[in-house]
Order: sequence, then structure tokens, then C-alpha cells
Amino acid sequence: MVIETRRDSGALVIRAEDRLDLVNAQIFHDELDAAIESSERAVVIDMAGLTYISSAGLRVILQMLRRMQRQDARLALCSLSIEVQNVFDTSGIAQLVDIRPSREEAIAAVSG
Repeated sequence: MVIETRRDSGALVIRAEDRLDLVNAQIFHDELDAAIESSERAVVIDMAGLTYISSAGLRVILQMLRRMQRQDARLALCSLSIEVQNVFDTSGIAQLVDIRPSREEAIAAVSG
């Protein structure tokens, strides 16, 4: 799993690539936790390079969503492949998290 973080238009953008499954979910969680400071108000997780997500990966996303809500901050996901989008839809998590088609739209959603 590749995880890259950077700032873009006032938002913290975290890019995830490859697979997010039981093998690396804790690593992903730890990387997100380290990247997201308590003062962070706008976070985008760019999933353009993510080819697979398991229930362990979904759990990490939900944990980050709850954390951001407690901080009165915004979280959006973007650029999900059809396969990953189907997992979010089937699990019902798509109803809970802001999912945008592009990075630019996600940044605008969390920054506004």
C-alpha cells in the first residue's frame, strides 16, 4: 500500500493506492492518524489508485469519519473506482461519507 499526503487549496489530501485490506488496514489507520492533526478541518482521501477495499478498510474510513466529526471537521473521499464504489454502496457507508467524483470537487466540498 502506498500512502501519500500533501496540502492542496487548504485541505489535507491523502492519496491511497493498491489494496486496503486486513493486511494493511492498521498501517493505513496509523498513517491517517499521524497525518491528521487535531486542528485539521478539511481532509480528502483520494482513492484513484485504490483497486480493492475490504471490511477492514471500511472500518478505518468509518473511524476517521467519526474522528473528523468529533473535531467538527470535514472529510470527503474522491475518485473511487467502480469496484470500490460498489463496496461503499453495498455496505451502506456511501450514505454516511461524502463521496465526490474528483479531487477538485472533494476539496471544494471540505473547504467550503
